[in-house]
Amino acid sequence: MNKTTSDHIDQLLIDSGLFPTPKKTQRPIKSFDFSDDTILITGAAGSIGSELSKQLLTCSYKKLILVDIAESPLYNLIKDLEFENTNKIDFLLLNITEQQSIKHLFETYRPTLIFHAAAYKHVPLMEDNPYKAIKLNILGTKLLTDLSIKYHAKKFIFISTDKAVNPVSVMGMSKRIAENYLNNLSNNLNTKFSITRFGNILGSNGSVLPLFKKQIESNTPLTVTDKSVSRYFISKSKACSLILQIATFNNEESNIFTFNMEKPIRIIDLAERLVALYSKINKKIEIRITELRPGEKLHESIVSNSEILVPTINKNILLVKSKNNFEAKNIDFSELESVTLNMSNSEVKSILKKYL
Repeated sequence: MNKTTSDHIDQLLIDSGLFPTPKKTQRPIKSFDFSDDTILITGAAGSIGSELSKQLLTCSYKKLILVDIAESPLYNLIKDLEFENTNKIDFLLLNITEQQSIKHLFETYRPTLIFHAAAYKHVPLMEDNPYKAIKLNILGTKLLTDLSIKYHAKKFIFISTDKAVNPVSVMGMSKRIAENYLNNLSNNLNTKFSITRFGNILGSNGSVLPLFKKQIESNTPLTVTDKSVSRYFISKSKACSLILQIATFNNEESNIFTFNMEKPIRIIDLAERLVALYSKINKKIEIRITELRPGEKLHESIVSNSEILVPTINKNILLVKSKNNFEAKNIDFSELESVTLNMSNSEVKSILKKYL
Protein backbone atom coordinates (compact mmCIF):
# COMPACT_ATOMS: atom_id res chain seq x y z
CA MET A 1 0.00 0.00 0.00
CA ASN A 2 1.59 3.26 -1.11
CA LYS A 3 1.35 6.63 0.62
CA THR A 4 -1.37 7.82 -1.74
CA THR A 5 -3.55 4.85 -0.82
CA SER A 6 -2.80 5.35 2.88
CA ASP A 7 -3.71 9.04 2.68
CA HIS A 8 -6.89 8.10 0.82
CA ILE A 9 -7.90 5.74 3.64
CA ASP A 10 -7.23 8.50 6.20
CA GLN A 11 -9.52 10.85 4.31
CA LEU A 12 -12.22 8.19 3.93
CA LEU A 13 -12.13 7.61 7.70
CA ILE A 14 -12.49 11.32 8.37
CA ASP A 15 -15.36 11.59 5.89
CA SER A 16 -17.05 8.54 7.44
CA GLY A 17 -17.66 10.41 10.69
CA LEU A 18 -16.29 7.60 12.88
CA PHE A 19 -13.83 9.95 14.54
CA PRO A 20 -14.87 13.37 15.89
CA THR A 21 -13.20 16.05 13.78
CA PRO A 22 -13.07 19.83 14.09
CA LYS A 23 -15.63 21.79 12.12
CA LYS A 24 -14.36 23.36 8.92
CA THR A 25 -15.08 26.76 10.38
CA GLN A 26 -12.67 26.21 13.25
CA ARG A 27 -9.99 28.88 13.44
CA PRO A 28 -6.35 27.98 12.79
CA ILE A 29 -4.15 26.81 15.66
CA LYS A 30 -3.77 29.64 18.12
CA SER A 31 -0.43 31.39 18.57
CA PHE A 32 0.55 31.70 22.23
CA ASP A 33 2.95 34.20 23.75
CA PHE A 34 5.88 32.45 25.44
CA SER A 35 8.32 35.23 24.58
CA ASP A 36 9.82 35.20 28.10
CA ASP A 37 10.29 31.45 28.16
CA THR A 38 13.06 29.02 27.38
CA ILE A 39 11.04 25.92 26.51
CA LEU A 40 12.20 22.33 26.97
CA ILE A 41 10.37 19.41 25.33
CA THR A 42 11.38 15.86 26.28
CA GLY A 43 10.42 13.08 23.91
CA ALA A 44 10.48 15.78 21.24
CA ALA A 45 10.66 13.32 18.35
CA GLY A 46 7.57 11.39 19.41
CA SER A 47 3.99 11.96 18.30
CA ILE A 48 3.14 14.55 20.96
CA GLY A 49 6.60 16.08 21.28
CA SER A 50 7.03 16.66 17.55
CA GLU A 51 3.55 18.15 17.17
CA LEU A 52 4.15 20.48 20.14
CA SER A 53 7.41 21.53 18.48
CA LYS A 54 5.68 22.34 15.21
CA GLN A 55 2.84 24.25 16.85
CA LEU A 56 5.31 26.26 18.91
CA LEU A 57 6.85 27.53 15.68
CA THR A 58 3.73 29.71 15.33
CA CYS A 59 4.30 31.09 18.84
CA SER A 60 6.82 33.52 20.26
CA TYR A 61 9.48 32.10 22.59
CA LYS A 62 13.00 32.87 23.76
CA LYS A 63 14.53 29.44 23.11
CA LEU A 64 13.28 25.95 22.24
CA ILE A 65 15.23 22.87 23.35
CA LEU A 66 14.11 19.63 21.70
CA VAL A 67 15.39 16.51 23.45
CA ASP A 68 15.09 12.86 22.52
CA ILE A 69 17.09 9.67 23.01
CA ALA A 70 16.06 8.17 19.65
CA GLU A 71 18.60 9.19 16.99
CA SER A 72 16.65 8.50 13.79
CA PRO A 73 13.35 10.07 14.93
CA LEU A 74 15.23 13.15 16.18
CA TYR A 75 17.00 13.41 12.83
CA ASN A 76 13.62 13.12 11.10
CA LEU A 77 12.31 15.98 13.22
CA ILE A 78 15.32 18.09 12.25
CA LYS A 79 14.56 17.39 8.59
CA ASP A 80 10.87 18.19 9.10
CA LEU A 81 11.82 21.62 10.42
CA GLU A 82 14.75 22.38 8.11
CA PHE A 83 12.85 24.98 6.08
CA GLU A 84 11.53 26.71 9.21
CA ASN A 85 13.32 29.35 11.24
CA THR A 86 15.33 27.21 13.63
CA ASN A 87 17.75 29.88 14.84
CA LYS A 88 16.29 29.66 18.34
CA ILE A 89 16.00 25.86 18.40
CA ASP A 90 18.56 23.37 19.73
CA PHE A 91 18.21 19.63 19.08
CA LEU A 92 19.79 17.43 21.74
CA LEU A 93 20.33 13.67 21.67
CA LEU A 94 20.02 12.96 25.37
CA ASN A 95 18.78 10.36 27.87
CA ILE A 96 16.68 12.07 30.53
CA THR A 97 17.43 9.30 33.04
CA GLU A 98 21.15 10.15 33.02
CA GLN A 99 21.54 12.57 35.89
CA GLN A 100 24.78 14.18 34.74
CA SER A 101 23.45 14.87 31.23
CA ILE A 102 20.11 16.31 32.28
CA LYS A 103 21.68 18.38 35.06
CA HIS A 104 24.09 19.86 32.50
CA LEU A 105 21.10 20.72 30.31
CA PHE A 106 19.41 22.64 33.15
CA GLU A 107 22.63 24.42 34.10
CA THR A 108 23.23 25.44 30.48
CA TYR A 109 19.76 26.50 29.36
CA ARG A 110 17.79 27.21 32.57
CA PRO A 111 14.44 26.22 31.00
CA THR A 112 11.42 28.04 32.39
CA LEU A 113 8.67 26.00 30.70
CA ILE A 114 8.92 22.22 30.42
CA PHE A 115 6.73 19.84 28.43
CA HIS A 116 7.60 16.32 29.59
CA ALA A 117 6.40 13.96 26.85
CA ALA A 118 9.17 11.34 27.05
CA ALA A 119 7.79 7.98 28.21
CA TYR A 120 7.58 4.30 27.54
CA LYS A 121 3.94 3.91 26.51
CA HIS A 122 3.34 0.44 25.02
CA VAL A 123 1.37 -1.54 27.58
CA PRO A 124 2.28 -5.17 26.69
CA LEU A 125 5.94 -4.28 26.13
CA MET A 126 6.18 -2.68 29.57
CA GLU A 127 4.62 -5.77 31.14
CA ASP A 128 7.72 -7.61 29.94
CA ASN A 129 10.11 -4.75 30.82
CA PRO A 130 8.85 -3.27 34.12
CA TYR A 131 12.32 -2.09 35.14
CA LYS A 132 12.43 0.17 32.08
CA ALA A 133 8.99 1.61 32.84
CA ILE A 134 10.08 2.55 36.36
CA LYS A 135 13.44 3.90 35.19
CA LEU A 136 11.94 6.30 32.64
CA ASN A 137 8.31 6.93 33.55
CA ILE A 138 8.85 7.36 37.30
CA LEU A 139 12.51 8.00 38.10
CA GLY A 140 13.15 10.01 34.92
CA THR A 141 10.12 12.16 35.70
CA LYS A 142 11.30 12.66 39.29
CA LEU A 143 14.75 13.73 38.11
CA LEU A 144 13.28 16.29 35.69
CA THR A 145 10.83 17.49 38.32
CA ASP A 146 13.46 17.97 41.02
CA LEU A 147 15.76 19.84 38.64
CA SER A 148 12.85 22.05 37.55
CA ILE A 149 12.38 23.10 41.16
CA LYS A 150 16.12 23.54 41.77
CA TYR A 151 16.56 25.76 38.70
CA HIS A 152 13.33 27.70 39.28
CA ALA A 153 11.35 26.67 36.21
CA LYS A 154 7.99 28.45 36.13
CA LYS A 155 5.84 25.63 34.74
CA PHE A 156 6.14 21.91 34.22
CA ILE A 157 3.53 20.16 32.02
CA PHE A 158 3.45 16.37 32.39
CA ILE A 159 1.94 14.34 29.54
CA SER A 160 0.04 11.48 31.17
CA THR A 161 -2.48 8.93 29.89
CA ASP A 162 -5.94 7.55 30.59
CA LYS A 163 -4.18 4.28 31.41
CA ALA A 164 -3.08 5.93 34.68
CA VAL A 165 -6.72 5.82 35.86
CA ASN A 166 -7.46 2.70 37.93
CA PRO A 167 -4.28 1.20 36.46
CA VAL A 168 -3.74 -2.53 36.05
CA SER A 169 -0.65 -2.43 33.81
CA VAL A 170 2.93 -1.59 34.70
CA MET A 171 2.79 1.28 32.22
CA GLY A 172 -0.41 2.70 33.74
CA MET A 173 0.88 2.29 37.28
CA SER A 174 4.16 4.00 36.45
CA LYS A 175 2.35 7.01 34.98
CA ARG A 176 -0.06 7.18 37.93
CA ILE A 177 2.79 7.19 40.42
CA ALA A 178 4.45 9.99 38.45
CA GLU A 179 1.13 11.88 38.60
CA ASN A 180 0.99 11.34 42.36
CA TYR A 181 4.49 12.68 42.84
CA LEU A 182 3.63 15.86 40.94
CA ASN A 183 0.41 16.22 42.92
CA ASN A 184 2.40 16.06 46.14
CA LEU A 185 4.46 18.99 44.84
CA SER A 186 1.49 21.05 43.66
CA ASN A 187 1.97 23.66 46.41
CA ASN A 188 5.60 24.28 45.51
CA LEU A 189 6.19 28.04 45.46
CA ASN A 190 8.68 28.11 42.59
CA THR A 191 7.24 25.78 39.98
CA LYS A 192 3.65 25.17 38.86
CA PHE A 193 3.01 21.54 37.95
CA SER A 194 0.23 20.54 35.57
CA ILE A 195 -0.80 17.11 34.34
CA THR A 196 -2.58 16.46 31.04
CA ARG A 197 -4.34 13.10 30.93
CA PHE A 198 -5.89 11.90 27.67
CA GLY A 199 -6.51 8.86 25.47
CA ASN A 200 -4.89 7.39 22.38
CA ILE A 201 -3.42 9.70 19.77
CA LEU A 202 -5.08 8.88 16.46
CA GLY A 203 -2.43 7.58 14.05
CA SER A 204 0.51 7.79 16.46
CA ASN A 205 3.40 5.34 16.22
CA GLY A 206 2.33 1.96 17.59
CA SER A 207 -1.37 2.82 17.78
CA VAL A 208 -4.10 0.73 16.24
CA LEU A 209 -4.67 2.63 12.99
CA PRO A 210 -1.07 2.35 11.67
CA LEU A 211 -1.14 -1.31 12.75
CA PHE A 212 -4.29 -1.91 10.71
CA LYS A 213 -2.76 -0.15 7.70
CA LYS A 214 0.35 -2.30 7.97
CA GLN A 215 -1.78 -5.44 8.13
CA ILE A 216 -3.69 -4.31 5.05
CA GLU A 217 -0.42 -3.64 3.25
CA SER A 218 0.86 -7.15 4.03
CA ASN A 219 -2.50 -8.78 3.14
CA THR A 220 -2.93 -10.25 6.61
CA PRO A 221 -6.10 -10.18 8.75
CA LEU A 222 -6.82 -7.19 10.93
CA THR A 223 -6.38 -8.29 14.54
CA VAL A 224 -8.77 -7.07 17.24
CA THR A 225 -8.15 -8.24 20.80
CA ASP A 226 -11.83 -8.40 21.83
CA LYS A 227 -15.14 -7.47 20.21
CA SER A 228 -16.00 -5.23 23.15
CA VAL A 229 -12.68 -3.41 23.59
CA SER A 230 -12.91 0.39 23.24
CA ARG A 231 -10.57 3.36 23.52
CA TYR A 232 -10.72 7.14 23.68
CA PHE A 233 -9.10 8.86 20.71
CA ILE A 234 -7.93 12.39 20.06
CA SER A 235 -5.95 13.92 17.19
CA LYS A 236 -2.43 15.01 18.02
CA SER A 237 -3.15 18.46 16.60
CA LYS A 238 -6.06 19.00 18.98
CA ALA A 239 -4.27 17.45 21.95
CA CYS A 240 -1.18 19.65 21.52
CA SER A 241 -3.20 22.80 20.97
CA LEU A 242 -4.99 22.12 24.28
CA ILE A 243 -1.70 21.33 26.05
CA LEU A 244 -0.33 24.72 24.98
CA GLN A 245 -3.54 26.34 26.19
CA ILE A 246 -3.09 24.70 29.61
CA ALA A 247 0.45 26.12 29.75
CA THR A 248 -1.15 29.57 29.87
CA PHE A 249 -3.58 28.73 32.72
CA ASN A 250 -3.10 30.21 36.18
CA ASN A 251 -4.62 29.61 39.62
CA GLU A 252 -6.71 26.54 38.81
CA GLU A 253 -8.39 24.51 41.57
CA SER A 254 -6.45 21.39 40.57
CA ASN A 255 -3.38 20.57 38.53
CA ILE A 256 -4.80 17.60 36.56
CA PHE A 257 -6.54 18.25 33.25
CA THR A 258 -8.23 16.04 30.71
CA PHE A 259 -9.81 16.74 27.34
CA ASN A 260 -13.23 16.36 25.81
CA MET A 261 -12.61 13.26 23.70
CA GLU A 262 -16.33 12.52 23.29
CA LYS A 263 -17.35 8.86 23.49
CA PRO A 264 -14.86 5.99 23.34
CA ILE A 265 -14.71 4.10 20.04
CA ARG A 266 -14.97 0.33 19.77
CA ILE A 267 -11.92 -1.04 17.99
CA ILE A 268 -14.06 -3.57 16.11
CA ASP A 269 -16.08 -0.66 14.67
CA LEU A 270 -12.87 0.96 13.47
CA ALA A 271 -11.70 -2.30 11.90
CA GLU A 272 -15.03 -2.92 10.18
CA ARG A 273 -15.18 0.62 8.86
CA LEU A 274 -11.63 0.39 7.59
CA VAL A 275 -12.31 -2.91 5.83
CA ALA A 276 -15.45 -1.48 4.22
CA LEU A 277 -13.60 1.61 3.05
CA TYR A 278 -10.60 -0.35 1.83
CA SER A 279 -12.82 -2.73 -0.16
CA LYS A 280 -13.72 0.25 -2.35
CA ILE A 281 -10.14 0.46 -3.58
CA ASN A 282 -8.91 -3.09 -3.15
CA LYS A 283 -9.97 -6.58 -2.08
CA LYS A 284 -11.87 -7.26 1.13
CA ILE A 285 -9.80 -8.49 4.06
CA GLU A 286 -10.53 -10.55 7.16
CA ILE A 287 -10.91 -9.41 10.77
CA ARG A 288 -9.57 -11.88 13.35
CA ILE A 289 -10.42 -11.71 17.07
CA THR A 290 -7.43 -12.63 19.24
CA GLU A 291 -7.40 -11.88 22.98
CA LEU A 292 -6.49 -9.07 25.33
CA ARG A 293 -2.75 -8.72 25.66
CA PRO A 294 -0.96 -8.60 29.04
CA GLY A 295 -1.84 -5.44 30.97
CA GLU A 296 -4.68 -4.36 28.67
CA LYS A 297 -8.20 -3.48 29.81
CA LEU A 298 -11.44 -3.73 27.87
CA HIS A 299 -12.24 -0.08 28.50
CA GLU A 300 -10.36 2.98 29.75
CA SER A 301 -11.61 5.83 31.95
CA ILE A 302 -10.53 9.44 32.25
CA VAL A 303 -11.32 9.78 35.97
CA SER A 304 -11.20 7.39 38.91
CA ASN A 305 -13.91 6.86 41.52
CA SER A 306 -12.17 9.38 43.77
CA GLU A 307 -12.23 12.14 41.10
CA ILE A 308 -14.75 14.44 39.45
CA LEU A 309 -14.70 16.58 36.31
CA VAL A 310 -15.07 20.36 36.46
CA PRO A 311 -15.43 22.68 33.42
CA THR A 312 -12.77 25.28 32.61
CA ILE A 313 -12.86 28.41 30.46
CA ASN A 314 -12.18 26.15 27.46
CA LYS A 315 -15.05 23.73 26.76
CA ASN A 316 -12.57 21.14 25.44
CA ILE A 317 -10.50 21.15 28.65
CA LEU A 318 -11.81 19.67 31.91
CA LEU A 319 -10.31 19.93 35.37
CA VAL A 320 -9.90 16.67 37.29
CA LYS A 321 -10.54 17.27 41.00
CA SER A 322 -10.17 14.84 43.87
CA LYS A 323 -13.22 14.13 46.00
CA ASN A 324 -13.09 14.79 49.73
CA ASN A 325 -9.54 16.18 49.62
CA PHE A 326 -8.12 12.79 48.63
CA GLU A 327 -4.34 12.78 49.09
CA ALA A 328 -1.86 10.68 47.17
CA LYS A 329 0.43 8.38 49.13
CA ASN A 330 4.00 9.37 49.83
CA ILE A 331 6.42 7.51 47.60
CA ASP A 332 9.48 5.61 48.82
CA PHE A 333 11.77 6.17 45.86
CA SER A 334 14.53 4.09 47.41
CA GLU A 335 12.29 1.04 47.03
CA LEU A 336 11.54 1.91 43.41
CA GLU A 337 15.24 2.45 42.75
CA SER A 338 15.91 -1.04 44.14
CA VAL A 339 13.88 -2.71 41.37
CA THR A 340 16.21 -4.74 39.15
CA LEU A 341 16.09 -6.19 35.65
CA ASN A 342 15.73 -9.75 36.91
CA MET A 343 12.62 -9.09 39.02
CA SER A 344 9.38 -10.60 37.73
CA ASN A 345 6.35 -8.63 36.56
CA SER A 346 4.38 -9.71 39.64
CA GLU A 347 7.19 -8.69 42.00
CA VAL A 348 7.41 -5.24 40.43
CA LYS A 349 3.64 -4.76 40.43
CA SER A 350 3.44 -5.63 44.13
CA ILE A 351 5.83 -2.72 44.76
CA LEU A 352 4.06 -0.30 42.44
CA LYS A 353 0.64 -0.99 43.99
CA LYS A 354 1.87 0.44 47.31
CA TYR A 355 2.02 3.93 45.80
CA LEU A 356 -1.20 4.12 43.78
